[in-house]
Amino acid sequence: MAQVDLDEDVKRLLGAPQAGGLLVVADHASNRVPADIDLGIEDALLDEHIAIDIGVAAIAERMIAPGTAAWLGNVSRLVCDYNRNLGAPGMMPEVSDGYPIPGNVLTDAEKQARVERFFQPYHDGLTALLREHRPALMLSLHSFTPGLATCDRPRPWHVGVLYNQDERAARLALPWLEGQGLVVGDQEPYSGKLLNASMNRHAEPNGIPYISIEIRQDLIAEEAGQVEWADVMTRLCTAVVERLG
Repeated sequence: MAQVDLDEDVKRLLGAPQAGGLLVVADHASNRVPADIDLGIEDALLDEHIAIDIGVAAIAERMIAPGTAAWLGNVSRLVCDYNRNLGAPGMMPEVSDGYPIPGNVLTDAEKQARVERFFQPYHDGLTALLREHRPALMLSLHSFTPGLATCDRPRPWHVGVLYNQDERAARLALPWLEGQGLVVGDQEPYSGKLLNASMNRHAEPNGIPYISIEIRQDLIAEEAGQVEWADVMTRLCTAVVERLG
C-alpha cells in the first residue's frame, strides 16, 4: 500500500519521495472547503472546474509506485489557488468563469490569513521536499474544460503541454504524446509563459526538468479514463526521463 502523509488543511503527500525519481504535483487536486470558511456558493459548484481540476487526483493516486510520489493540494482552488503568484487576483477569486464567489470578498488581513494558513505552508513544504529528495522530473498535473461558460468555442486538444523558460522536458513530451495519436496543444489551451507559477517557483530556479500537463476533463471524469491517462502519464514520464539522460 502506498505511503500516505495527510496534512488535511494544506496538502496530501502520497508515496515515498525519492531522489532521482518522479514527483507528481497537482495544485488543484481537491474541492475541499474547510468548515470555518463559507464561500457563499451552491454546493454543486464545488464539483465543477472552478473549484477543482477534475480527474487529476485519481490519476496521481494511480501513478504511485516505487520511485514515484505525489504532492496534492488538499483545499479547493476557490479557497486558495496554489498555482498563482503571491498577490495575484486569481489566488482567491471573487468571480470564476462568471460565477460570483461572495465569500472571497476579503479584506487585506483576511487574504493574508489565507496565505499564511494555506499557500505558504504548501509551498514551503514542497520546497523542503525538493531539497531533500530532488527528483529527476516533476509532472505538474492539471485538467481543462472542453469549453468555458463564457466562451462557446470548443477546445479540440486532448492534452496540452505548457512550459516557460525551461523547455527540455516539454520538447520531449510533445512528440511523444503526438505519437500516441493524441491531439496535443503546444502552449494550449493556456500558455506556460503566463500560467506556470508553481513550476516557476520550484522547478525552473532549481534546474529541475518538468512537464506541465493539461488534460481535457471529459476524458478523465470517469474511472476508465483516469486509469487510461494514469498509464499514459506514467509511460510519458518514463520516456522523458530516459531521453533526458
